[in-house]
Amino acid sequence: MTTENKKELLTYLAGFMSENKMELFDKIIPERTRHVTVALEDIFQPQNASAVLRTCDVFGIQDVHVIENVNEYNVNPRVVHGASKWIDLHKHNEKENNTLDCINKLKSAGYKVYGTTPHTDDCLIQDIPLDDKVALMFGTELTGLSDIAMKNVDGFVKIPMYGFTESLNISVSASICLYELKKRLKASEIDWQLSEEEQIDQLILWSKKVIKDGTLIEKQYLEKLGF
Repeated sequence: MTTENKKELLTYLAGFMSENKMELFDKIIPERTRHVTVALEDIFQPQNASAVLRTCDVFGIQDVHVIENVNEYNVNPRVVHGASKWIDLHKHNEKENNTLDCINKLKSAGYKVYGTTPHTDDCLIQDIPLDDKVALMFGTELTGLSDIAMKNVDGFVKIPMYGFTESLNISVSASICLYELKKRLKASEIDWQLSEEEQIDQLILWSKKVIKDGTLIEKQYLEKLGF
């Protein structure tokens, strides 16, 4: 479909939604970004996994990558509060080593991959370069990132800490990191927003999720147009 076809489809779908919902979509979509993404390695606690998804949605992170080598990524509905409906979740669980597969795919897509760890002196979160797209990789609270992750990321980043405690809960760490990066992006001249076509595609996906039988309605509409 052309961009114009997609715009027409979006207009058609909007007819099945409330005006308030469309206004909310229009308000949120300019804040979405793929300039920053998050990768989670073997996170197994549903509460933490869900809290990170909420954090990503709050700060406009559209893509979250989930690596499942040992642990299956489970979401707690009471914690996620529907946030998983609005972001794109990419699972890496089909390779011999899904961590390396995820890192390689992110690098191929133009991301600089940074491992988050308090045990290196590479750079602080407020100093991380943003000219290239950035992927933050988080490991489990118990063991941190795997050796394979540590050996294959492009660099390391940490949150400055001034107390006796050496680490933070993963959801707290993600919140601090993403708040800092989103603040810097918004203050910069970097083209961090989704492209026009990406925004339209995302709005169509969101619309289908809130419309009863949204996928069927889209299919019937496209069939009439010969698609």
